Amino acid sequence: MSKPIIFCDFDGTITNSDNIIAIMKQFAPPEWEAIKDDVLAQRISIQEGVGRMFSLLPSHRKDEITEFILKNAVIRDGFSEFVAYTKQNDIPLYIVSGGIDFFVYPLLEGLVEKEKIFCNGSDFSGETIKILWPYSCDEHCHNECGCCKPSLLRKLAKNEPFTIVIGDSITDLQAAKLADHVIARDFLLEKCKELGLSHTPFSTFFDVIDLLEGMEVNV
Repeated sequence: MSKPIIFCDFDGTITNSDNIIAIMKQFAPPEWEAIKDDVLAQRISIQEGVGRMFSLLPSHRKDEITEFILKNAVIRDGFSEFVAYTKQNDIPLYIVSGGIDFFVYPLLEGLVEKEKIFCNGSDFSGETIKILWPYSCDEHCHNECGCCKPSLLRKLAKNEPFTIVIGDSITDLQAAKLADHVIARDFLLEKCKELGLSHTPFSTFFDVIDLLEGMEVNV
């Protein structure tokens, strides 16, 4: 098999838990919960929901929020070994995240180069935190994803013969539908089963390395 190109989610995939939810639980007033419920029920878009949730937070708490995430976020076992494996075998790896730059970049520093990370931006110049959307939907997607993973997959994979998506949640589903194979956990795993998508479950990134070795990706 030819080498794959890999698109990997961040929150709940590279990290053990969702950092946006952790931030909201710690710092946001109670109304964030209703916004989150509207997103999950697909009454509002991910882009609108995330934007509204962060607008509840004052910009002057940036350092406090960043420090909280850097202290509490846990990188999933085997991730650094997985990154090293992709480099040793010359497998393209892109991080595609609905997370925000002010915590995604610091958590991945020294592990993944910035130019391989695609996430949402942030503006702290106003009274409350404003989220920026540098990777919004292309003409083929109208879901207002925020960071549009299927659009990035279309752009970056181009003519690559084999695409793999690694993820865990609803934000990975549309990209998973476009992939040749999905490495999934949690919500995304159940959806892969339900929709009959080619997939493999994983718990740690050591599982992902084992799968890639079994696929003979470096032949």
